[in-house]
Amino acid sequence: MRDLSIKKLYYSISEVSKITDIEQYVLRYWETEFEQLNPQKNRAGNRIYTNKDIRLILYIKELLREKKYTIEGAKKILEDYEQNKKPIVEIKEKKSEPEQEVSFDHDDKGSLLKEDLEEIKSVLKLLLNKL
Repeated sequence: MRDLSIKKLYYSISEVSKITDIEQYVLRYWETEFEQLNPQKNRAGNRIYTNKDIRLILYIKELLREKKYTIEGAKKILEDYEQNKKPIVEIKEKKSEPEQEVSFDHDDKGSLLKEDLEEIKSVLKLLLNKL
């Protein structure tokens, strides 16, 4: 895990892979699925990621792997954040622990839970209507 306290303007895909603990092929796949994840390319055609791209990747990882959202569900959440112009995530660094802690920019945790509950209710309604 790379120390994010030394910030660079751009990171290569291999550096981002190490920072986020996500394989390079997964990062390339996510680029095809999430329109918000669109790193620039240098003259040689190599991807160059910014700190904003890395924050987005960590948020997508949080949604898919820890919160168990589907890709479609994660897309919807990202679109909602984009429409509301809210910052996606804030990374809190801990030097003693290898993992980064991801925190959300919400008024309180209750509002996030309420949003999740509403989404679950809407999915259940859809499923019940198909029965």
